[in-house]
Amino acid sequence: MAGDTKERILETALALFAQSGYLGTSMHDIAKELGITKGALYKHYASKQEILDSIVERMNKMDYERAEAYEMPETEPDGFAEAYLHTPIAKIRTYSMAQFDHWTKEPFSSNFRKMLTLEQYRDPKLAQLYHDYLATGPTKYMAAIFRKLTDSDDAAMQLALEFYGPMFLLYSVYDGANEKESVAPMLCAHIDRFIAKIESGYRKPHAEGA
Repeated sequence: MAGDTKERILETALALFAQSGYLGTSMHDIAKELGITKGALYKHYASKQEILDSIVERMNKMDYERAEAYEMPETEPDGFAEAYLHTPIAKIRTYSMAQFDHWTKEPFSSNFRKMLTLEQYRDPKLAQLYHDYLATGPTKYMAAIFRKLTDSDDAAMQLALEFYGPMFLLYSVYDGANEKESVAPMLCAHIDRFIAKIESGYRKPHAEGA
């Protein structure tokens, strides 16, 4: 029962953070939304920072479980790049679509993204989280994957930007769309075009030389 209460607190707090921002939400606001006293709230979480830390911890757990569920390689960047070359295209495509759904359709992670988007210019620590989860982090991760497919770090970064840039933009397109299901075909088309480029220009030479 206590675990259910702590989970409810996290979800309620994050929904408020996504709406009013982390800095704009108080422990009083969270308790009021939950219909409990501040004293009862403090029995579960000593501070708003502790709530945020627990949210980040859950996000990290969700990331790991999702990668495991889709059987994506869990190695260091160099090893991942090698594994990526031998990962079926269908699996890469499915995982990329799952990532997009994770950040747009799943309430917890979607609210986490919205909170970081609101706070990226107001709090240095939250700005760092924004870059780690949504901007610099994913781009560098993809560049590390593509490094073995190219002849330079700059070329790998260009591939990463080509792949992740449109996906990042489509988060905002999704948020503003009246018919949100219309965004999925755009994402599919982008991923298919990119994979076709990789197949014709990068993966085949490596496969022939293997």
